[in-house]
Amino acid sequence: MRRRSPHAVAALLVAALLLGGCSGGPPAKPEPVPGGAAALPGPAPAGLALRPAPSGAPAAPVFTGTLTDGSALPVAELWAQRPVVLLFFSSWCTGCARQQSALSDLARTYRDRVVFVGVTAQDEPGELAPYLREHRVEFPVVVDADQTIWRSYAVREPPAVVIVARGGALLRGWPGGLDAPTLDARLRELVLAP
Repeated sequence: MRRRSPHAVAALLVAALLLGGCSGGPPAKPEPVPGGAAALPGPAPAGLALRPAPSGAPAAPVFTGTLTDGSALPVAELWAQRPVVLLFFSSWCTGCARQQSALSDLARTYRDRVVFVGVTAQDEPGELAPYLREHRVEFPVVVDADQTIWRSYAVREPPAVVIVARGGALLRGWPGGLDAPTLDARLRELVLAP
């Protein structure tokens, strides 16, 4: 068996790399994972008009969760800048599915003023991404695999909704969730200044 010289091997590798790179353009960027870090908001707009949190409101439980793409989300960093709506759901929950598309639309409406964060549990990884795509979920989604976050907010089953004021005061929660028009009214009543 004949041994190839190191120069011949290097030339073959360069040729293979050059031929492999002739696909007609740069490689396509992978599509962002729904509910991942790409869905996090930018800085809060200047002059955001919000109602003050009521005095004596309890502090919302602080958590750092893992987004669908594996990124860490320290939720207190979000509510330091603006109010947060926590949507507790699961992809198998029919009540969640009925409300999700309208809630996704509402999240887009308030994108700059209020951050929506999904908190999912009891989901199979292969079922969550299709659910998020189907319902056009464009906000960050935390995967609460061991239900620690759910328990800290006393969520026993989905859906549930919690509103947290800027600064972290727990304003209100609804076991059983809310439809989009009712949540819209509660946001105007509790956090958004006229």
